[in-house]
Amino acid sequence: MEILDPRAHMPQVVLLKLLKGRLKKPIIVIIAVCVLACAFFVHDASVVGKELDSYKGVTVYYNGIIYVRTYGQNYSDSGYYYGYKWQCVEYIKRFYFEAKNHGMPDGLGNAKDFFDPSVGQGELNASRGLAQYRNGGDVPPQPDDLLVFNDRKYGHVAIVVEVAENHIEVIQQNVLGKTRDRLLLKVEGGKYFVGKARKPAGWLRLE
Repeated sequence: MEILDPRAHMPQVVLLKLLKGRLKKPIIVIIAVCVLACAFFVHDASVVGKELDSYKGVTVYYNGIIYVRTYGQNYSDSGYYYGYKWQCVEYIKRFYFEAKNHGMPDGLGNAKDFFDPSVGQGELNASRGLAQYRNGGDVPPQPDDLLVFNDRKYGHVAIVVEVAENHIEVIQQNVLGKTRDRLLLKVEGGKYFVGKARKPAGWLRLE
């Protein structure tokens, strides 16, 4: 009968101990990251709906870090549908209703749908009940105009709060940590161009 020398297995035992020791650190790091991530998302969810900014008495609310999430439908006291809390569309519809006393005939659709490419310059966008002007046209934006971006999947909408010589400022909802933004304004040959890297399709106006 062969007698096994236990010392022959010592390298394997030592190796196993080393591997276990090394594995503990990555596991601890992964657990710590998961705990921190969970804590962050729990905190973020707890502040959804927080007041961030306002313009003409109409408040911008926080929608959370996941911009596609919604938190139920929002209506005026009279039953007018604003949209999903707290998306960008919800804010502009609430602004026009509360600050301008304007309810849109058709308030449905994503942000990009608020600009209708078939509507001519200065003509009525019947779905929104607003005059529509194209970026690069002969009519400059003005405060309270509804700025529409249609260059991405859902698009984006914002309200113009200021028009200066070489920029405009907008207020917006559901843009993480940025309720205000400035966009370049250029005038060339009597035409008005807004934006640089990202350009809106145009702006809508209550006339």
